[in-house]
Amino acid sequence: MEHPTRVVEKLKQFAILDALPTVYYIPDFISEEEESFLLQQVYKSPRTKWTQLSGRRLQNWGGLPHHRGMLAEEMPDWLQTYCQKISSLGAFSGKTANHVLVNEYKQGEGIMPHEDGPLYHPTVTTISLGSHTLLDFYSPVSSQEGASPQTEDDRYLFSLLVKPRSLLILQEEMYKLLLHGIQPCTTDTVTDKVVNLSAAGAQLGQTLTRGNRVSLTFRHVPKVVRTKLVLGRK
Repeated sequence: MEHPTRVVEKLKQFAILDALPTVYYIPDFISEEEESFLLQQVYKSPRTKWTQLSGRRLQNWGGLPHHRGMLAEEMPDWLQTYCQKISSLGAFSGKTANHVLVNEYKQGEGIMPHEDGPLYHPTVTTISLGSHTLLDFYSPVSSQEGASPQTEDDRYLFSLLVKPRSLLILQEEMYKLLLHGIQPCTTDTVTDKVVNLSAAGAQLGQTLTRGNRVSLTFRHVPKVVRTKLVLGRK
């Protein structure tokens, strides 16, 4: 395995410096052939793997994260390959991704601003398939007494343009302090609030039409419960 210092040095060239610490955006992390293969695998999965939510549907691989510990399930080979590939970048501080969330966003669907929370190692990594999206970042609602009501618009800070086949890595303040979400719309206009313009190969004022997007979110869940221990309890 490559020395951790060398790995971090390699990642530095992909850092987005106009955001808070720390964002890495790697365009064309996978090839078009890999993208097609991954989409085939997602849609070949049994219907029972899908969970339908109000604005999107998802698949859960590796187990269900829980504060008492995730009951680990075997990761399929088609995802394990990318668990290893992303982890070899040092994204999880020497640990290996053991959980993957597959989200399908049909054209016009989004997700409310949210945080990923303490069940995971404080890093989220995402491969995008099929379409771009605009990932928006917000400061949390102020808990100070007497603070005036804060709308989503008031709390909006900046956006990242996430293109198909890219890898996005969020760590530190970007993970722990900010909320992230996706507006439910069919087109995105690139403004000066998009902080990774050049890295994503976009131009100011450009209008991009969304299609259907599948995101593969790889994370490391530190607290894992082994099946044998659970089955052995009475």
